[in-house]
Amino acid sequence: MSWIELSLDTTNEAVDWICTLLANAISTEDMHIREYRDRSAEWTFTIQMYLLEDDQIHQRIETISSILKPLHRTGMTSELQTFVVDQKPPKMEHNPENSLIRRIGDRFVILSADSDYQAINSQEIILRLQNSLAFGSGFHPATILSLQLIERLIEHHTQPPLDALDLGSGSGILSVALAKLGATVLAIDNDRIAVDATQDAVERNQVSQQVTVKCASLGSASQLGHWMGGDSIESVPEVQANGQFDLIVANIFARVHISLASDFYKALRNTSTHSGTLITAGYTSDRAEDVTQSMIEAGFEQCDHVHMNEWIAIAYRVRDR
Repeated sequence: MSWIELSLDTTNEAVDWICTLLANAISTEDMHIREYRDRSAEWTFTIQMYLLEDDQIHQRIETISSILKPLHRTGMTSELQTFVVDQKPPKMEHNPENSLIRRIGDRFVILSADSDYQAINSQEIILRLQNSLAFGSGFHPATILSLQLIERLIEHHTQPPLDALDLGSGSGILSVALAKLGATVLAIDNDRIAVDATQDAVERNQVSQQVTVKCASLGSASQLGHWMGGDSIESVPEVQANGQFDLIVANIFARVHISLASDFYKALRNTSTHSGTLITAGYTSDRAEDVTQSMIEAGFEQCDHVHMNEWIAIAYRVRDR
C-alpha cells in the first residue's frame, strides 16, 4: 500500500484558506502543518497532505491542484510537489521545539490541542484549538487583528458582562477568546464544518456555559450563500436583529460586511450608558473605504482600527439614535 504526499510551503495568510478550500477534498487527519524550517525565508509554514494511492488518485490530485492554483498564482504558496511514500507518517508528536505557539496581543496564547504548555502568569489567556478545516486557525492576519481589537475593547468595557455575537465563527477561536474575557457569546456560522469546529473549541476550552453555538445567520445574511465563497448551502435559521448584542465580531469578506451593515446596526444595543460596538475583519485595506462608507450610512462611527501589512480590522460604535 502506497501513499501520495502533496507538499507546499505557505505564508501566514494562506493556511486558513487552504484548510477551508480543501474541506471537502481531504480529512484533517491527512493534513500536517508545521513551521517552515528556514524562518528567514518568505514562507512561514509547510503543509503536507497524504492521499491513499488508488484508482482515483490522479483525479484527486488534479482536483486539489486546481483548487490551490489561485493561491500559488498570487504568491501565497510554493508550487505543489508530489511524492510517493511507503506509509503516511503519524501526526507530529508534541515537542517543545516544534510546537506551534502563537502569542497575540498582551494576553492570548494559541496552542494546539495536545500541547502541554502551561501559562507563565495569571494574565495569559490560553486558547486551545484542534486542527480543523475551518477558517480561523490563528495564523491568518485577519484573526490576529480581530483578537487584538477584542482584547483592547473588552478590557476598557466597564459595564456588566457583554452579550456578544461571533458572526462567521469558523474555528471558534474568537468565541473562546470572548468567553475567556468574560462575555456571553452566541457563535453562528452557515457552514456546518465551521459549526462543528466551533463546538469542539468551546468544549475543549471549557467555556460551554458561556458560548451557544448554532448553524445560523444574522438577518439578511441567509440570502448571501456561503460566506467563505464555497459551495452553495441550504437555508439556515435566521437570528433576528433586535438590539440584543453589546458587541459583534465578524471576520468575513468585505462584501458580507457591506451587505449586513444595517443588520449589524439593528442588532446592537444603544442606551444612554452604552453604545454597541462592531469589530469588522477579513478584508484588506483596499476595501476599507467601502466597508467604512457602508457603516457610516448605516449609523456607525469608527472608533478604533489595527492593521498588519495589507490586512485591516476596524471597530465601529453605534452613533446615538
